[in-house]
Amino acid sequence: MSGDRLQRPARIDAQGWAWRHGSRARPAVEGLDLVIEPGERVLLLGPSGSGKSTILHGLAGVLGDDEEGEATGRLLIDGADASAARGRTGLVLQDPDAQLVMARVADDVAFGLENLGVPRPEIGPRVRAALAAVGLDLAPDRSTAALSGGQRQRLALAGVIAMRPGVLLLDEPTANLDPEGVLEVRDAVARVVRETGATLVVVEHRVPIWLPVVDRVVVLGRDGGVIADGPADVVLQRRASELRAAGVWLPGDEAAVMPAAVTPAAVTSRADGVPAAEPALLRARGLAVARVPGRPVRTDLDVDLHEASLLAVTGPNGAGKSTLALTMAGLLRPEGGSLEASARLADGAAGEPWRWKSRQLLTRIGTVFQNPEHQFLAGSVRAELEVGPRALRLRPAEIRDRVEPLLEALRLAPLAGANPFTLSGGEKRRLSVATALATRPRVLVLDEPTFGQDAVTWRELVRLMRELRDTGAGIIAVTHDDAFVRALADARFALGHPVGASSEIRV
Repeated sequence: MSGDRLQRPARIDAQGWAWRHGSRARPAVEGLDLVIEPGERVLLLGPSGSGKSTILHGLAGVLGDDEEGEATGRLLIDGADASAARGRTGLVLQDPDAQLVMARVADDVAFGLENLGVPRPEIGPRVRAALAAVGLDLAPDRSTAALSGGQRQRLALAGVIAMRPGVLLLDEPTANLDPEGVLEVRDAVARVVRETGATLVVVEHRVPIWLPVVDRVVVLGRDGGVIADGPADVVLQRRASELRAAGVWLPGDEAAVMPAAVTPAAVTSRADGVPAAEPALLRARGLAVARVPGRPVRTDLDVDLHEASLLAVTGPNGAGKSTLALTMAGLLRPEGGSLEASARLADGAAGEPWRWKSRQLLTRIGTVFQNPEHQFLAGSVRAELEVGPRALRLRPAEIRDRVEPLLEALRLAPLAGANPFTLSGGEKRRLSVATALATRPRVLVLDEPTFGQDAVTWRELVRLMRELRDTGAGIIAVTHDDAFVRALADARFALGHPVGASSEIRV
């Protein structure tokens, strides 16, 4: 298959298409009728769980076989069934880990080209151009396992860009990127579709960043059907109230969704230099952190986490934010320095947190990983929420009293019987946060807690975390979500690039 054929823009046609996961009570998408002409650039919006990711997976022909779900209607690429036209589409998944297949950076980008039979002399230049396009300045032999989540996201995009598909499908491609990386990736996508003419379908919750790139907006309702479709400016202006009610983030909305009880002016606790009455729940001095033992990514870090406060850890991709968070959570051994827990947090557990047993961590420090799937253990959403409380040997009535409110508040009740791995990215994130909240830990460590959320579910997550903080818990949140920081953070620990400095600053 030649590179020239792949560059020809493709037509998308959905005719009454529906998809039902085997373990879900209702279809993820139902009755989708949609035509996207060759070369159109479409922003696909809708509330969390409305089927946006499912549609992209269907277009890419990777939904799975009859054992995983049932499709009805037709989903076509240039008149052929999407499952038979995989070479025409390139998909960037919400979870980049599911897309990286090779051990080295350059090999991973080249993987798709080799499978498409691109002549070898063309592969090297395409790989270099794709890496440059997404701003990933790394050695070709750099280990993919050593990359941060944001770097992996860029690498996944580079692999698809290098293939020059006729349809470019992007599922929240900037969800875990720093602000600079968001613009770099958006501009890289804009260049690719401008140069190749490829049809573009991008799923995002935050609208403003993609408006300069797209020419059409399609909005899905909660059942996966189209509720609005047309030129971007027309849809966003004429249907604004309806879109907001559906949870769509519109330009200027981030300030408006901040909880009424929390304002930037009120967010000053622990950030004004006044010593806390109680010792810090966690106190790090001269801390060195590393994913791989013997290879620290940050050193000489001084961090305090106090009761009833939220510390936002911010900074560019690759700065070591997630590694710091996992170390503070007791899941990675410090490379140097000290990490001490207060007597109140330790509550009889001996030594530094990394020495504690998993059962001791359960009520003391809860962790939400950057990738939600890394912490799922059960076969249903309800059972997943019950894992922690059952490990604590709570009575059935108390387990129910913890689980049911979380299911309702985070709009997971209709999915209580579904397998966690069949949820959308936003639903998986809410479930992963809820599993930690169910154990009511004294410290909660969250890595990108709000990615993939519409405005409605974002507010619910913020409310639940605010309530946990106000009960006296300490929260560490790694985040690129500035609205989240403004709404909840008591202090910000800003990490620069690894060669730079870090400091605690006022919010």
